[in-house]
Amino acid sequence: MSYASAVEPLRAANLLAGREIYSLSSHVAEGDAALTSSGIPVPSIALPGRASGLHTVFVCAGGTPVDWTVPPVLACLRQLAREGVRIGGISGGPYLMAAAGLLDDRDFTIHWEHAPALMEAFPSLAPRQARYVLDGNRITCGGGVAPLDMMHALIAERMGSDFARRVSDWYLHTHVEGSSAPQRASLAERYGVNHPGLLTVLEKMEATIEAPLDRQAMAALAGLSPRHIDRLFSTQMGSSFLNEYRKLRLDHARRLLQQSPLSISEIAFATGFSSAGHFSRSYRAAFGAVPRSQRQTAVHDQLE
Repeated sequence: MSYASAVEPLRAANLLAGREIYSLSSHVAEGDAALTSSGIPVPSIALPGRASGLHTVFVCAGGTPVDWTVPPVLACLRQLAREGVRIGGISGGPYLMAAAGLLDDRDFTIHWEHAPALMEAFPSLAPRQARYVLDGNRITCGGGVAPLDMMHALIAERMGSDFARRVSDWYLHTHVEGSSAPQRASLAERYGVNHPGLLTVLEKMEATIEAPLDRQAMAALAGLSPRHIDRLFSTQMGSSFLNEYRKLRLDHARRLLQQSPLSISEIAFATGFSSAGHFSRSYRAAFGAVPRSQRQTAVHDQLE
């Protein structure tokens, strides 16, 4: 989806203009095709060499960061950047840009699912939860259908807003989002609740995975009593404050197990557990398997 959403608007721009405005090429580290996440081959040529003449290069990555340590791609991105080529990343692509050292002191985004792994691997970097970010000669996009919005902006930059609207209309993309639009549904939509105090607590929970706050501190932030917090979780979510907080932390831990190279002990502390043993017991109670076996399963799935 990320790849198609990025290339199709450029194809449509050429079609609607009646001439080649954009010349596209796909490149891969080895072989003559890249496979999409759904197994569709994209005919490709070798990675661009020196003085390639390219204006903009996007790196599009799916799967997990386990798959993305590809030295030739990182070297290629660095070389292109030195030559002044505009570099973009889509979905997991910004992770490779970060690994190549191209996002230092830059404003950028990445798909929300990959953000935790990126921040653990590169502690000095903090992605924005935006659909896409244009920062000079660096472009980043959350992926999915967001490249449709990003390409609208890039086509408008070159061809004007009226022409960009024609391209979007071609794909029935009648509601073009701005760069800062959120990647995910609102808290109220995701949790199915509307009480402002409860939403305040849930938002703070998501922001304090590594250093969880106690019920009293959360109640003070929301302007409620601890007893009222308990009632809200019980009546509106059918859960408890502690259970919901633990679930958020364990879901985050599972993503780190699948996507980051952190040790299990490091993941335990990154998700607010006092020890690897406490983390392992909590993880097994929630998911029916110990963290180590989950990591082995994730690696096996990637190899297959």
